[in-house]
Amino acid sequence: MIFAGVLLSGCQEGDNRHDMLYAENWESLEKHQAAPEWFRNAKLGIYFHWGVYTVPAFGSEWYPRQMYLPGTRENAHHLEMYGPVENFNYHDFVPEFKAEHFDPKAWVQLFQKAGARFIGPVAEHHDGFSMWASRVTPWNSMNEGPHRDVAGELASEARQHGLKFITTFHHARNLQRYRGVNQEEELAKPNPYPNSHYPFLAGTGPASDDDKLKYLYGNIPEEQWLEEVWLGKLKEVVDNYQPDIMWFDSWLDQIPEIYRQRFCAYYLNQAAAWDKEVVLVRKQDDLPLSFTIDDFEKSRKSQMDTAVWMTDETISTGSWCYTEGLQIKPAAELIRVLIDIVSKNGVLLLNISPRADGIIPDDQQETLLGIGAWLERYGEAIYETRPWITYGEGPTVEPEGGFAEHQAFLKIRYTNQDIRYTTKGRNLYAMVLGAPADTVHLTALNKIRTTKNIEQIELMGSQEPVTWEWSDNGLKISIPPHPVDTAAIVYRIVFHEKQ
Repeated sequence: MIFAGVLLSGCQEGDNRHDMLYAENWESLEKHQAAPEWFRNAKLGIYFHWGVYTVPAFGSEWYPRQMYLPGTRENAHHLEMYGPVENFNYHDFVPEFKAEHFDPKAWVQLFQKAGARFIGPVAEHHDGFSMWASRVTPWNSMNEGPHRDVAGELASEARQHGLKFITTFHHARNLQRYRGVNQEEELAKPNPYPNSHYPFLAGTGPASDDDKLKYLYGNIPEEQWLEEVWLGKLKEVVDNYQPDIMWFDSWLDQIPEIYRQRFCAYYLNQAAAWDKEVVLVRKQDDLPLSFTIDDFEKSRKSQMDTAVWMTDETISTGSWCYTEGLQIKPAAELIRVLIDIVSKNGVLLLNISPRADGIIPDDQQETLLGIGAWLERYGEAIYETRPWITYGEGPTVEPEGGFAEHQAFLKIRYTNQDIRYTTKGRNLYAMVLGAPADTVHLTALNKIRTTKNIEQIELMGSQEPVTWEWSDNGLKISIPPHPVDTAAIVYRIVFHEKQ
């Protein structure tokens, strides 16, 4: 059974390959500017883990894998709620993913109120279900489940609101790479089937030879899957939705280099034809950083970088997708994380977790609106800014090690002794991560006190006059009798260059 209905030749019919700006090799692709100005200015995007895996609402978005592995919480839950996996497979959840309350207009309006400059879906997670109207696979949101083109509706709404559109892809892990492997020996390993999402277990959906099921579980010969499915889906999204950002999760290293090169050339050549500046985001070392953005999952840099980078962080303390009892972070915590990221030349991609019915829970909306309210007042210190000569000062230090330290990052709590800086034009913005209890000392300003004069200092959001003086400890600034904000306060320092 063939579902593919898109061209998979490396260029669209009618294209002249000699006219292509980018060839299918890293040297040619390096001509692409990784971070266009609009991306450097955006600072905040919102995406969402939303798909069939939200139906059981248990464990995490990895439920499709874990439900098949004996000894896991998800497997025990599945046995109790749905019976043996041989009788109730992951594909049996698909009809229950109805998204009956999905309202793309309301979603995009909420994201815009939250201060996002780009938005979009997890286009496909590891589970093989495409959140767009696909001709490559029957397992898509138009054919099954919601019977709606989720990506298409969101792309249209985003652009009507002046927002850029992102699509994220995790499907490099979907290929079944363990056909023929001894099942008992593999299950005895601490991490069985590590490079495929679905365990290859006899009698279950992931091992089925059914022509339709193979497209969900990735049980397709590798060469066919690489060309028709992995590359085919990407080209389909590029052609149909013209995303401004395409973001890749880990395991892209499982895709042969030539296919990664073919995709990058295809996307960038299409973008050139659209006359659009686009962004490619990668994790690990899966694509060269010469033309892509580096992403840090649930972690961030401890120092400022000259290259723009990204963090994908979730609104919850647990799962990326909706689960029952999901704990949501307060707005103040995420505001401080955003400030820290921006001060170090980063961009925050914030994940939220809608329910299977398409409702964004009230506690998540409250946090988003809290972030947006702060940005409405103080966004001047975030958007269109650039890093200063130092990112900041204070006692809180982020660990090294990236995602390996994500539990340590989750425990970080910034204090009113932590200060972060951004700059724009003649303005320097000093952001105190909390309401200060006493006078603010900006020690870092000692670095410039002999080269610049201060023309004015204002506390944004306050009508109170600000008094300040130089001290041995840097710049000493007064605080108002009542804090203007408990999440973070912002001093606008206007410099006048010495003549």
